[in-house]
Amino acid sequence: MREISWWRTSFGNEEVERLRKAVAEEHISEGTLTRQLEQELAQSLGVPHTVMTTSGSSALLLALMALGIGRDDEVLVPNRTWIATAHAVLMTGAKAVLVDVCPDIPVMDASKIKEKITSKTKAILPVHLNGRSVDMQAIEKIAKEYGLLVVEDAAQALYSKNSKGFLGTQSNAGCFSLGISKLISTGQGGFVVTRNPQVYEKLKLIKNHGVVDIFTDTWNQMGFNFKFTDLLASFGLVQMTHAEERIKHLKELYARYSQAMKDLPFLSLIPVKISEGEFPLYIEVLCKQRKKLIEFLKDKGIQTRPVPPNLSISGYLEKRGTFPNSERFGNEGIYLPCGPAQPLENVEAVIKMLNKFKE
Repeated sequence: MREISWWRTSFGNEEVERLRKAVAEEHISEGTLTRQLEQELAQSLGVPHTVMTTSGSSALLLALMALGIGRDDEVLVPNRTWIATAHAVLMTGAKAVLVDVCPDIPVMDASKIKEKITSKTKAILPVHLNGRSVDMQAIEKIAKEYGLLVVEDAAQALYSKNSKGFLGTQSNAGCFSLGISKLISTGQGGFVVTRNPQVYEKLKLIKNHGVVDIFTDTWNQMGFNFKFTDLLASFGLVQMTHAEERIKHLKELYARYSQAMKDLPFLSLIPVKISEGEFPLYIEVLCKQRKKLIEFLKDKGIQTRPVPPNLSISGYLEKRGTFPNSERFGNEGIYLPCGPAQPLENVEAVIKMLNKFKE
């Protein structure tokens, strides 16, 4: 039996030919193709500045460094996110302070933010998990009241929207991922967007050891090598041309699973507000029999994946208070097979097996 993987994306002849052309024209390291990808991403998101880097994780670190986050600062992060969000904070020398999520969706609960603010708080780092918008209006209001910076983690939210526009474009800096399990992929990769020209200049310096180029005659500031490559950019330029059709397909998968859930009382689909401009990368459900369901589907050749654990279970992040809303998502969450290249026939096969599990 052919296994149905939890995630499917695609690369094809277009990417191969674009890569071949890049090599033939000696576009290897970061150069003109990277600049072109930056420009096209900026234009598509309606922002003036985009800076490519090696991953979504690097994008977070780069943004925090450019905004001056450092030792003894505190940054508020949600308890439900991939660990990279907290690790980026720790890498600056700052402390990640965890905030619980909303009761119905696993994104930062803005009503829980003020209780975590101290004299050391420097920034809020909301995560638009799986294309779901955090309450940016409330966060913007709190940030203004307390004089805080805001950095959006939009690694899972490229082209997802709320009423104000694209997620990741509504703060001091927004961070995106082009990893393999994202809407468009360069294998590994990420980028930072900002509307602030001073932040943009800092991002460019920090990603290249603090210098404009290798012909420097001075050392301007501390930085590191966060550079991209034109080889990866060649993939990204092709993948961008398929973004619209991929979004449409992901919405179709969500609609089909959503319809099926009506007859599957042991599953609860974690909602995404499609009508308001959001769309899900992943199909996330809650199941009280998670372990049993994962094993059942595995025996049928269907791969699923438990959602990442709550950050509060880590032994090296400080825990202040409790996180009751996070518990259900961390304990019961599952990714069902999905992705921009996941055939609908695979989804139908999954639904068929889910109905057998019900029996």
